[in-house]
Amino acid sequence: MSIDRIVLAFAGTVILASLALSQLHSPSWLWLTAFVGANLLQSAFTGFCPLAIVLKRVGAAPGVAFR
Repeated sequence: MSIDRIVLAFAGTVILASLALSQLHSPSWLWLTAFVGANLLQSAFTGFCPLAIVLKRVGAAPGVAFR
């Protein structure tokens, strides 16, 4: 699995988890959803993604978007 796919899968999982937590516990969990969305937006323009850097250091295969 490439870094790109791992990043997208991780972001999707965190968004769905935070939406579920906002319904079950507190609406404040929606801030996590906003953070993930903002990070995805800025990485689309800058190419900088902290998770991609960590995955590269642990040896995940590079993809097209994050090198």
